[in-house]
Amino acid sequence: MKSNQMLDFPKHRTYICLHLFVLLRNSLTLPPVIHVGAISSEKHNGPIELAFKYAIHSVNKDTILLPDTKITFDLQHVDNDDSFHACQKVCTQINSGIQAVFGPFNAMLGAHIHSVCDALDIPHLQSRIDLQMEDTEFSINLHPTQKYVNTAFEDVIRYLNWTKAGILYEKDYGVLQLRKFGQMYDMEIHLRQVNPTTYVKVLNELKGKDIHNLVIDINTGNISILLKGILQLEMNEYKYHYLLTSFDIESFDLEDFKYNFVNITSFRLVDVGDINVRNILKGMEDYNSEHNNNTIYYRELRTIKTEPALVYDSVYVFAIGLKTLKQSLTLHISNVSCESENPWIEGLSLINYINSVEWRGLSGPIQFKEGQRTQFKLDLVKLRQHSLVKVGEWSPQTRLNITEPSLFYDNNTVNITRTLVVITILETPYVMMHYGKNFTGNERFYGFCIDILELIARDIGFDYILDLVPDRKYGAQDPFSGEWNGMVSQLMKYKADLAVGSMTITYARESVIDFTKPFMNLGISILFKVPSSPASRLFSFMNPLAYDVWLYVLSAYFSVSFTIHIVAKFSPFEWRDKYLCDKKIPTITNQFSLANSFWFTIGTLMQQGSDINPKSISTRIVSAVWWFFTLIIIASYTANLAAFLTVERMITPIENAEDLASQTEISYGTLESGSTMTFFRDSIIETYRKMWRNMENKKATAFTTTYEEGIKRVNQGNYAFLMESTMLDYIVQRDCNLTQIGGLLDTKGYGIATPKGSPWRDKMSLSILELQEKGDIQILYDKWWKNASDTCIRKSNNKQTKANALGLDNIGGVFVVLLVGICLAVCVAIFEFWYHYRTRNSRIDLLEYPISKILEGDQSVELELIQMDERLLPCKHVTAYCCSEKPAQLSLCGEMMDEFRYALRCMDSHKRPAFKRRCPACTLFKDVKDFVNIENRTIIDVHFNLPGGCETTESNGSVM
Repeated sequence: MKSNQMLDFPKHRTYICLHLFVLLRNSLTLPPVIHVGAISSEKHNGPIELAFKYAIHSVNKDTILLPDTKITFDLQHVDNDDSFHACQKVCTQINSGIQAVFGPFNAMLGAHIHSVCDALDIPHLQSRIDLQMEDTEFSINLHPTQKYVNTAFEDVIRYLNWTKAGILYEKDYGVLQLRKFGQMYDMEIHLRQVNPTTYVKVLNELKGKDIHNLVIDINTGNISILLKGILQLEMNEYKYHYLLTSFDIESFDLEDFKYNFVNITSFRLVDVGDINVRNILKGMEDYNSEHNNNTIYYRELRTIKTEPALVYDSVYVFAIGLKTLKQSLTLHISNVSCESENPWIEGLSLINYINSVEWRGLSGPIQFKEGQRTQFKLDLVKLRQHSLVKVGEWSPQTRLNITEPSLFYDNNTVNITRTLVVITILETPYVMMHYGKNFTGNERFYGFCIDILELIARDIGFDYILDLVPDRKYGAQDPFSGEWNGMVSQLMKYKADLAVGSMTITYARESVIDFTKPFMNLGISILFKVPSSPASRLFSFMNPLAYDVWLYVLSAYFSVSFTIHIVAKFSPFEWRDKYLCDKKIPTITNQFSLANSFWFTIGTLMQQGSDINPKSISTRIVSAVWWFFTLIIIASYTANLAAFLTVERMITPIENAEDLASQTEISYGTLESGSTMTFFRDSIIETYRKMWRNMENKKATAFTTTYEEGIKRVNQGNYAFLMESTMLDYIVQRDCNLTQIGGLLDTKGYGIATPKGSPWRDKMSLSILELQEKGDIQILYDKWWKNASDTCIRKSNNKQTKANALGLDNIGGVFVVLLVGICLAVCVAIFEFWYHYRTRNSRIDLLEYPISKILEGDQSVELELIQMDERLLPCKHVTAYCCSEKPAQLSLCGEMMDEFRYALRCMDSHKRPAFKRRCPACTLFKDVKDFVNIENRTIIDVHFNLPGGCETTESNGSVM
């Protein structure tokens, strides 16, 4: 029983932990009812109130967003100028325990209400233009800030290239603040504060001054009065352009302006064409029909104004913030009041979670930073004959992007006979300059792009003035300030009509300026110094196998040699009688001695034969396995030997951009403020992002101000320059020390740049297409790139497929091995001779035994002769039978000279005549015959070897 309790203890512990987890989970929750307050300066049952109520209704119906919590509200109405009662009503709502305050849209009332919420730490969600432009801790504003709105309208005015404009504003705190803008961009601005009674008077004044561009910054409710004044003064012609600051242009009646070609442009915050927006509007119509029976506003226009849309989004932002807070904290009902001035403890946490919300609502993408909205999108719309048409968009990140520039200009009304200002940048061979005194004006410039410009100008029919861009840069956008530099900046400020050069067409540039059709296609590639061919090594014949493989082969050689030696010793079939004819004294030997085993193994490894053959099964198995091993090794070696010795290989440390990004030894960079730098900076590919981080960290050494500086660094070595392929091709054609690594990283083109909406773009694009079809651009390319007098002679590129003759540097190591082997053999021979010379005196000298004892058959002599263990006896001992005295002992050098003289005399002999060399005057058998009857073979058995092939055997008194 005790044991069962012990086994159940873990289960009880798990149950307790799960129970605690559930309790903890349940404790991190929201109250079942969240109470909020709202202040509205609009009339009852208006669009803002409807949007607020429908948003609360949608959140409460959503079973995923806040499934266990319902939101209730207290909506109070006040007049626009009644800030006192507005504050009183907010305090009443706070005393009732609200968790947040919504509204109002009115700017003056919103400022007063926010001061109350900020003092008591109550989150305040607003949907109004912020005039103070200062960080407020407990405020969340869904309306785009005035800073961004000003910038958006400034970008439109700069795009339209207005040099003179009038601004009509109704309030001192209007949306736009363009006084500084006019001073900055040399623009003539006429500011007029108006009201509904002075609209016609001010419009007539501006008409008399020939001011055709007007910015309308008045209350949305008074727009209809202003439009009637415009019709009354007949200012609805094509030459007039009205820029409305209201985001609700789709709610205005513009029927009388559609067919007079008048230009009316504005931004909108809500895209009514979006399917999600239309679905929400449909749900809002149904809700309004059920509760108010008033659907005229939504069903007539099928749209929604900015204020109701922002109120709807603010409710959802609050709900999403509550959902996020629920996962981490417990929210308690606020217990604060305006009288006690004690702040709500958990208000700061709630406002922080709301501030971190990212969502897409009726007004587009929503994101906040310190209570201010930083993520949104404004659609630029323009009036056409049939309807309002979207012609572009603006966001804080991408700024103005015009998608339909043709809708802003009428090409037929442009005078094309004037002289154009063309800016360029010096870049070989696109644009170059003569520095002589005889060259002035346009004659100073020459090059590929200048020739193209001349052909286009001749085709279209315009004159031009060429000049250099002041900062010598193509144009890139600063990621922090958003400002452009280089030729792009000059075109954006309309200080030039065209920009000609090696200027790449990119998305970022196309969003602020226009480009013609590309006159040249290209991509980014890598310029690198041609690596020197690796020097041929003396022992390059060893390259087919790696060093570790050679070591393994050597180890295998020793292992097999020892193995076959040991196996042969164990096997009885490898033992043989050395002298088959001598039956009295059997001598058993094994052919696989240690030396013979090594000789047999090396012989088979070298594919050569041997006088030693295995006889037992075990040794044959070892031999067969070794033969198979050597077959594979030799075949593999032979197969690779041809490739390593006959093909010249160019070894490069990098092959592509991935290799460049994954190493640290070779530095790399690109041209500063160019399209190549922008490509790496804005790329989302991880390899290129990694390369950009590396270049940005080494900015001083990575980026160059000119191509010449980058080429110089590449020639210095250990540096790769990322540049456009056309320029790279020009350089490689003229410098054989440089080469292109890998293929193209992207595909793009060079084009002629113009300001936004320029009428010259389409005409020049047609001219470029005609030049391409006629082949004129290709002729110019061959002229500037492939001029035979400038290009260098490069070696054949087919080295990798063509075999080269082998030189001594390729196979010289084989001769070295041969010479070393010969020298080693000579040294070993000398050592053997020296060793034989030193040990000769220690052997048994037959002179100590009289010949009479040998002939008499003395058994002691026979035993001692047998105990000589078959050691070789010098010929001088044998010749002692016949020589009367022992030969004199020679020195080592004397012995060696004697052997050398003998070798010269016996070069044609196949067998060394040792007896004649030592005893030329006598013969062994002739001298011994005087003492022994050769035919009577009964005296003695003597068996010994003579050096140099001298072998004598006496059996039973006979000599053989």
